[in-house]
Amino acid sequence: MFTGIIETLGKVVDLQKDQGNLHITVESAISAELKIDQSVAHNGVCLTVVAVADGIHTVTAIEETLNKTSIGYLQVGDLVNLERCMQMNARLDGHIVQGHVDQTAKCIGFKELDGSWEYTFEYDAAIGNVTVEKGSICVNGISLTVVNSQANSFSVAIIPYTFEHTNLQHVREGSVVNLEFDIIGKYVARLMNR
Repeated sequence: MFTGIIETLGKVVDLQKDQGNLHITVESAISAELKIDQSVAHNGVCLTVVAVADGIHTVTAIEETLNKTSIGYLQVGDLVNLERCMQMNARLDGHIVQGHVDQTAKCIGFKELDGSWEYTFEYDAAIGNVTVEKGSICVNGISLTVVNSQANSFSVAIIPYTFEHTNLQHVREGSVVNLEFDIIGKYVARLMNR
């Protein structure tokens, strides 16, 4: 379980395909502190650490993960948002995030405002996911508040700290991101559809 509050950015330093899997090696400020078998969210995708060495760590994404997230689009040199799993004795600063990406979305709008940024993302509403005004959404692992909720799109407003300390600084129109919809909203929507 995660909070959607990004700890640090990591840089992809190696990608190795292995049958249907992708081994992703990342260099980051927290890599040396990680342990094998630990869960770490990479752009909001919960992945298991399989190797640690000299300030780098490696995780493996299986075919299911590659099919449902944007992890397969990663290239060497890309920055990823990293968050270690939540500690039970810590404050929940974001919202409850599982690290289980529901679907991807495409950035269809980017506006630089006076001291902030606004992003608009479009997703496939046929899958059954919904957003609500002022509700929570997880974009590339970042806990954000929805503004301008529509049937198949939503916007988020980004403060300077989030822009500077996450990979949203590189997201522009056409970029594909991972979405995890609010777990409470997903349960309510499912109950309403019964």
